[in-house]
Amino acid sequence: MRRTFVIFYALITYALAELIWWGYLLAKHMPSDIGMIMGEGSVFIFVFFVGAYSLHKSINKERKLQEQKKNFLLSVTHELKSPLASIKILLQTIQKRDLSKEQTLNFIGKALMDIERLDDMVENMLLASKIDNRSYSFPKDKFNLSVLVDSIVNRLQITKCEGTQQIIDAEIEPKIEITGDKFALTSVVTNLVENAIKYSGPCETVGVKLFSKEGKVFLEVADHGIGISDHEKNRIFDKFYRVGSEDTRNTKGTGLGLYIVKEVLDKHRASIKVKDNRPAGSIFEVVFE
Repeated sequence: MRRTFVIFYALITYALAELIWWGYLLAKHMPSDIGMIMGEGSVFIFVFFVGAYSLHKSINKERKLQEQKKNFLLSVTHELKSPLASIKILLQTIQKRDLSKEQTLNFIGKALMDIERLDDMVENMLLASKIDNRSYSFPKDKFNLSVLVDSIVNRLQITKCEGTQQIIDAEIEPKIEITGDKFALTSVVTNLVENAIKYSGPCETVGVKLFSKEGKVFLEVADHGIGISDHEKNRIFDKFYRVGSEDTRNTKGTGLGLYIVKEVLDKHRASIKVKDNRPAGSIFEVVFE
């Protein structure tokens, strides 16, 4: 991509130099028409620079997209290898050691959690691909959103704080029903809660609220993590975009989660916005009309 920019700027410089040279020759041989030459030359230069600027933006956008794709592939590779390595170690330990029933069940439970993590990531990638290809129809049916959110919270809930584990504090109003794509909205809730856990510090509480107010349904997911700067709040829903610098980021992820969230909610005529959580962290608020 750097070579492309070098060639691009070299061509721009050459074309501009040629333009000035031919303008000079015309003005020298046709001094009576110098006003017309300068006028037409100015218009041409203006159009030339507008085109060059537009082309520069397109190339720069493509360069950033290629970098994001590269980072995405690296992230996916790491995200796949980590749980697979964990599952392998757990199963090898069960196979080679004489463990008690309690220890065996504990190892199996940890392996199942890693499998669920892999399943969520694969579902994200498949759904993102279908959204891009416009091959997903978002079938809508009436279902109980309270039960859905509660089941996701229970699956991701960790009741003991050890190491980097978090506790989810949930306030779920019962019997809230909406009409929508249950599969896609499951991905929305899962991504929001997992993101809150991912960007929170060790043993930090993640808050999940589901309630209805004035004929609208509200879902709020709050964390006390690193927060999101104002200039990034409009970009976090872009495909492959991840908060922070690639050089300093410590959190895992593929950059697909919030992209899927926004695309799915748009199909349900629902809105999402991110607010600062005080004293630290972020609050994602989803509103179903």
